[in-house]
Amino acid sequence: MKSSHEPNPLPPLDLSGWRKLPGILMVAGAVLSVTGLAVRPAEFGYAWLVAFMFYLSIALGGLFLVMIHHLTDAGWSVATRRFCEHLGALLFPWLAILFVPVLLLAPKIYTWMTLNPQNDRALSAKWPLFTWPGFCVASLILFGIWWLLSSRLRYWSLQQDETGDPACTHRMRFHSGWGILAFAATLTFASVLWMKSLQYQWASTIYGMYFFGSCAFVGVATVYLITMILQRQGVLTSVLRDNQFYYLGTLLFAFTLFYSYVGFAQYFVIWNGNIPDETFWYLIRENRSWWALDMLLIFGHFLLPFLVLLPICVKSNFKIMFGVCLWAWAMNFADLAFNILPVLHPRGYPFQWLWLQFGCLAFMGGLLARVFLKNFSAHAPFPKRDPRLLEAMGIKYETPEDIAATTPIPGGHP
Repeated sequence: MKSSHEPNPLPPLDLSGWRKLPGILMVAGAVLSVTGLAVRPAEFGYAWLVAFMFYLSIALGGLFLVMIHHLTDAGWSVATRRFCEHLGALLFPWLAILFVPVLLLAPKIYTWMTLNPQNDRALSAKWPLFTWPGFCVASLILFGIWWLLSSRLRYWSLQQDETGDPACTHRMRFHSGWGILAFAATLTFASVLWMKSLQYQWASTIYGMYFFGSCAFVGVATVYLITMILQRQGVLTSVLRDNQFYYLGTLLFAFTLFYSYVGFAQYFVIWNGNIPDETFWYLIRENRSWWALDMLLIFGHFLLPFLVLLPICVKSNFKIMFGVCLWAWAMNFADLAFNILPVLHPRGYPFQWLWLQFGCLAFMGGLLARVFLKNFSAHAPFPKRDPRLLEAMGIKYETPEDIAATTPIPGGHP
């Protein structure tokens, strides 16, 4: 066997001072969140929803990358598959638990819960889904499908580590096959039910694709960031090569374009159609500071990442990519705030409540980071018996036929 892998020349990072960070974030976030809940429950509900959708997009992005790995039978993504599974496992029960405040405060978040559907044609057409019981049942079904999909993929992955049975690989491919269809349907339904329904009169046929673009964009950025840290610590030294960072950077570049294309297509079709029931959504988001945030998303979510990621060499440059990944998080949060918060604050961004939004982000981030780190430390950092492991390690396995073909025959001509 031949390997082209080169060891990591950089010394490990000293992360000892960061071990208490999840706990600190949880405590500080809990204090700010409870304070906001006591002061103004509706404001807390919207801030909690933005933070929840932010972490949901990361978890869904991780789950998507796991399924794509199995469906394409890729070798380069073996190194990142395990912690992508851990990201997907955050969907249940942890994100389901964090969704409980949204359920309890739903009448304060979703105005249609307090309206009479008989007096509103747009609302009556969505009955009985757009009722509190229908909202709860639909949400439970979504989390149930995500639990089934993420748990099965993770279970058979861990079984593969223990037994190396090819049946485990076949099972994961099977679940990815039906799972990618269920993933598309549930992601679309969740984005419509939890975000677009905040203004139920508005219609967009590609809103699910728009949210998928955000999930894939921030999911790849998160995976790249985790991979960089693990590479520096030497955890994935045996299975990481430069081309894997290049592939992740290329994916980030691709989903930058995909998100921008879908976002522009949605705007162009609605604005060109000029139907009042549809254009009002964008008119609200052109008021005061919302216009500035809109311009930030155009240049910061598309143009800046596009120009930075365009050169080939940048995709493997850790110093630049570290900033790009953090910027992707910021832009994803800004995009979700742009979709959600104008419903409560149509006259401009609520900067006075920024502390509450960061509090909700901090509490959820601390909790989910602690769960992720616990799951990661409890299992092997990468699939030890994946059939593509040698390919990921850069090892060429020479079969007896290969050896015979390259061995000179005694007495033969050179």
